Amino acid sequence: MKKIQSLLIGIILVILVLIFGAHELDKSTGMAGATTLNIYNWGDYIDPDLLKQFEKEYGYKVNYETFDSNEAMFTKIAQGGMSYDITIPSEYMIQKMMDDKLVQKLDYSKIEGIENIDPRFLDLSFDPGNQYSIPYFWGTLGIVYNDKYVDEADMTSWNDLWNPSLKNNVMMIDGAREVIGIGLNSLGFSLNSTDDEELTQAVDHLRTLMPNIKAIVADEIKMYMANEESAVAVTYSGEAADMMDQNEHIHYVIPEEGSNLWFDNIVIPHNAKNIEGAYDFINFMLRPEVAAQNAEYIGYSTPNVKALALLPSEITEDEQFYPSDERMARLEVYENLGPKYIGIYNDLFLELKMYRN
Repeated sequence: MKKIQSLLIGIILVILVLIFGAHELDKSTGMAGATTLNIYNWGDYIDPDLLKQFEKEYGYKVNYETFDSNEAMFTKIAQGGMSYDITIPSEYMIQKMMDDKLVQKLDYSKIEGIENIDPRFLDLSFDPGNQYSIPYFWGTLGIVYNDKYVDEADMTSWNDLWNPSLKNNVMMIDGAREVIGIGLNSLGFSLNSTDDEELTQAVDHLRTLMPNIKAIVADEIKMYMANEESAVAVTYSGEAADMMDQNEHIHYVIPEEGSNLWFDNIVIPHNAKNIEGAYDFINFMLRPEVAAQNAEYIGYSTPNVKALALLPSEITEDEQFYPSDERMARLEVYENLGPKYIGIYNDLFLELKMYRN
């Protein structure tokens, strides 16, 4: 009898260990369920105080992880080893994730506040009807310059980057679409061109820019420009806002030829576990006061029209960050060019980097 009791106790202990182990595994792999919300976002892309407020108000524990590129985010979600409830990709990557069935279709009966979003940023080509994504931030790609070294009148166009006076004095963003797009835009071509002749002309033109390029870098641009280690840089509008906060001599301009208009939207990945929490987070971020606080902290432009009324006028009246309709008409959204031309853009960019060296 004692042997049977010991056996039963042993079996119970094994079951308990398995249950506890599975629970710990769930937590370690981002699948803890309804009490945890797993968010995968760009680095420094939300006010930390808002995460604390969200946790306190809704009772969730937020696991917050970051990525540094759309491609890195896509790869991790596609591999499926980690389960996220929320991620925030850019427009062309949203389209790719939709095509690959890596995002869930939204249930608008669970969404509150979508009417706060500017209609200009809804129903766009990468997600018709916003069936899969909710606007989070938007902005542009442009030029930052230091007025101690460059006059405002001398920095209005992409082609101003080619000025011989800027030799070894331009920090270039590290991105294939961005750099090849600059070459295309500077010649009057679409930054989504799949015309081989246009791409050849763009790369030839960019080769002549290389003597002016001091470095091709990512996040380090903010540090270099704030410390006045370079006169000019190519960067995104929100990064520019950070630099301007750190150094009063730095200014941001959208080149007159046009540029990239980008969108980062909230999506629910295909394997999300805490669906209710994901909708709670979406609704929280759609609140005007939350969107305004986030925009002021991050520096990017908010698509939430009711939030605009809560922001300082010096922010919302700055046309470099909230462009007029006329200027918006000259901006383009990156399209998903498909594997062939994504590969071509990447190869051309690598060739330019090697040519520079």
